[in-house]
Amino acid sequence: MEGEAAYGFIVNVDAQGSGLLSDTEKPEMRRRLYDVTGTAFEQAGIRPPRLYQEDRGDGILGVLAPDVPPVRVLGEWVEHLHQNLRESNRHLRKPLRLRVGLHIGRVTADAHGRSGRAVDLACRLADCGVAKAILKAADGAPLVVAASDRVHEDFILPGGRWVDPQHYRRHDVDLKEGRTTAWFMVPGRSQPPEPPEEQRPDSTDGPDDSGGPEDSGGPSGGNPPQPPAPTDTGDRVVQTVTQTGPGKIVVGGTIDTINIGGDQ
Repeated sequence: MEGEAAYGFIVNVDAQGSGLLSDTEKPEMRRRLYDVTGTAFEQAGIRPPRLYQEDRGDGILGVLAPDVPPVRVLGEWVEHLHQNLRESNRHLRKPLRLRVGLHIGRVTADAHGRSGRAVDLACRLADCGVAKAILKAADGAPLVVAASDRVHEDFILPGGRWVDPQHYRRHDVDLKEGRTTAWFMVPGRSQPPEPPEEQRPDSTDGPDDSGGPEDSGGPSGGNPPQPPAPTDTGDRVVQTVTQTGPGKIVVGGTIDTINIGGDQ
């Protein structure tokens, strides 16, 4: 009923790299998005009214009725979605790649859709930097699943049909609401790849990192700013170095005088 919170399993699907598509490419992406996810729900035997779906532009928010076994989503639906994506992406120059966030909790319905902190968390997990980085590092994989710690403890650890807890890897992720634990899985792989540290943006506020060249420097780039080159005065090396935090600086050449925090 409208305005009353009900318990439900939340599935949020986001398309990776959608921001790089042109206006003429987006309608085809959305058509394929609804095709692969909708067919997977049908194959798993999950249909309205036990399934509510809400359009999110480059994604879909789904909320399942309390009588839908979560293991059916984690097992059958995820596997069918994976296979549907593989088939749909065959021979395509720009394959559709998806990030799925999963959580369970209280959801409130109104005339405009579904809301609640549980909904927010499922959306944040699908859009978090770790999920993006894992899918980017999983070359050729069309799908990454990000499950909340609660989903992992209650429904993944016990296992089930096409649900293997050994295929999930834990990461602590920084969301707008704070740090939380999530579990990631890439279908078809024994474990998801471990993305390089520099490819794990902690915030979901920045641009999608699924495509395009990496930054070459600066505060958010891959390479830290370098100190200025030393000046050769003939018999000694003079270099100005700014350092924050503990550490050791060694400069080639003859060290003349070092002044730290005092008068010159």
